[in-house]
Amino acid sequence: QVQLVQSGGGLVQAGGSLRLSCVVPQRTFSNYAMAWFRQAPGKERDFIIGITWNGGNRLYVDSVKGRFTISRDNTKNTGSLQMSSLRPEDTAVYYCAIRQSSSQQIWRASYDYDYWGPGTQVTVSS
Repeated sequence: QVQLVQSGGGLVQAGGSLRLSCVVPQRTFSNYAMAWFRQAPGKERDFIIGITWNGGNRLYVDSVKGRFTISRDNTKNTGSLQMSSLRPEDTAVYYCAIRQSSSQQIWRASYDYDYWGPGTQVTVSS
């Protein structure tokens, strides 16, 4: 079992920015696709953004397109989520997740991912 290590998050005013990081220990990170999900209170855990093992393909949901950016550094076993122009509706717990893959496909269902971070709270005040 692998527990991903998340950092970043916190409280920010609307219009502000935050960066989340996710470190993948004890694995060859380049063997895995990565995604970020978020879960608001009383709601399902939803896919918001994903990246393939080599960064060759990315997928964004409409609500974050143009505001959020996903990246990865396979040499550091680290993925990142840069969030800007944050809105109160972005308030949620954010999770990173990985699944083994060598393709350019990006999966959107939570059950498609093998390992997860513990989640980090992002709160955007109005």
